[in-house]
Amino acid sequence: MTAPGTIPHAADGLTELSGDAQTMSLVAFTAVVTVTLLLCVMTGPDRDDLDEFYTGYRSLSPLRNGLAVAGDYISAATVLGTGGVIALYGHDGIVLALSTALSLMLLMFLLAEPLRNAGRFTMGDALARRMPGRAVRVTACAVTIAALLPMMLVQLAGTGQLLAFLLGFSGDAVKTGCMVCMGVLMISYAAIGGMKGTALIQILKIVMLLGSGAVVAVLVLHRFDWNPGALFDAAARGSGLGDAFLDSGLQFSTGPHPGLDMISSQLAVVLGGACLPHITMRMYTASSARQVRRSMSWAVSAVALFVLVITVVAVGATALVGRAAIAGADPQGNTAYLLGSRAAFGREVSTAETLLFTTVTTAIFLTVLASVAGMILACANSLAHDVFAARARETSPRREMLLARLSALAVGVPTILLAAQVQHRSLQPLVTLSFCLGASALAPALVYSLFWRRYTRTGLLSTLIGGTLSVLLLMPGTNLVSGSPAAAFPDADFNWFPFTTTGLVTIPLGFALGWLGTIASGRRKAQEQRHQYEAVEGWILAGAARRDS
Repeated sequence: MTAPGTIPHAADGLTELSGDAQTMSLVAFTAVVTVTLLLCVMTGPDRDDLDEFYTGYRSLSPLRNGLAVAGDYISAATVLGTGGVIALYGHDGIVLALSTALSLMLLMFLLAEPLRNAGRFTMGDALARRMPGRAVRVTACAVTIAALLPMMLVQLAGTGQLLAFLLGFSGDAVKTGCMVCMGVLMISYAAIGGMKGTALIQILKIVMLLGSGAVVAVLVLHRFDWNPGALFDAAARGSGLGDAFLDSGLQFSTGPHPGLDMISSQLAVVLGGACLPHITMRMYTASSARQVRRSMSWAVSAVALFVLVITVVAVGATALVGRAAIAGADPQGNTAYLLGSRAAFGREVSTAETLLFTTVTTAIFLTVLASVAGMILACANSLAHDVFAARARETSPRREMLLARLSALAVGVPTILLAAQVQHRSLQPLVTLSFCLGASALAPALVYSLFWRRYTRTGLLSTLIGGTLSVLLLMPGTNLVSGSPAAAFPDADFNWFPFTTTGLVTIPLGFALGWLGTIASGRRKAQEQRHQYEAVEGWILAGAARRDS
């Protein structure tokens, strides 16, 4: 056991995977693919029933639904990206991890129950409850795809590198082939399994991820005599930065306004994370308001446990492997979680430890599969239900089911092609883009739609369209896109926006545009909307009744 204060330097034995581990990982991956596909086939809708495909008949218990929500919320980008930020930047990464849990708590206490009462299948349903119309549904679908596409690209594009690291593959062609195969699997999960099938995969994923991660976290603490203080002190020395690793502002220290930059980033995560459509769609699967509250309690508990696990494992990676080795393996630190898990075993790894590490890698693999499948399903549901089915007044359930499955293909194939183009660039701007869109367009639209009586259709469209366009216009000017060695375009410099994220400007702007659009609608329109809202207020806020139209 490593004594507290002793920092093993990066060595071959701590940063490389053995042949046994690679072989076991390949076998485990194959088994997971087989089992999950069978689960989708067995639990997927066997007849043309929209409620079964879109919500699984709302048959999941609060525990299972809560685990599915947590599974959707903890994406591969969260596991690998947040772990990397913790390992490289210490305090700032831990604050980021805590912000993810805070975001889900915000959803639980503020939006979950009204969302469940207002919506039926998609976010378009929830927004059109008060303001029916094709324009609202089409805009909601467009923003849904715009918010989730970047996140899907990040996870698909990282799949090739992840499998190359785990299985020892090399060559761009092999990495691209792995990514395409994963993409096809994800499309299949969404199209075949529907809501219930993807929920079961999310449950399997979150149980494996938390179970294996908790064991690794215990091993890391054991190596430091169960003393968290010794672990953090060792990580500070292993980072090569000393006390700065444990102080606020390291991640944003190179920017002109580090304090404001950190606030902007936290706002985007807290307000945007839980408002993304693949998370909110899980609210519609609860059978009652009481069930959605219980489901969210389980989800928040699971995410809080995950925050503890990833903090210990990622800090342990810095303490045991060193910040330089983590950055050398990946400049963004995306391999920190895996390197920390491997280093927790020491140089000599027993068969049992190899099996545990295989469980960790399989959980990461399943996280990628489940996360993108859930996002494809959210986009496909919105495309089929809000655009195609809403266009025709008499769309049969059979036809809408076919449209939903074809929509999964229509969303998934371009995503795979785009991911192949961006896989060799820094993907952090895409993750940030998704969170900023969620915080700047979707969060204001949901808050206003669910709680402001005078909110009008013009205000809603102004929020969705204006918030989205403002993020898309400002994002290319951030230092994540150009102007720094870790940017997506490191050799270019068109960095004119002085922050890492757009949230400090675009979040207030999203709310302001909704207010201005409502004011511009005129007093008569606002009064009409007030009366319409009062007619459904009891249903939305208290669940007094529920329409399924």
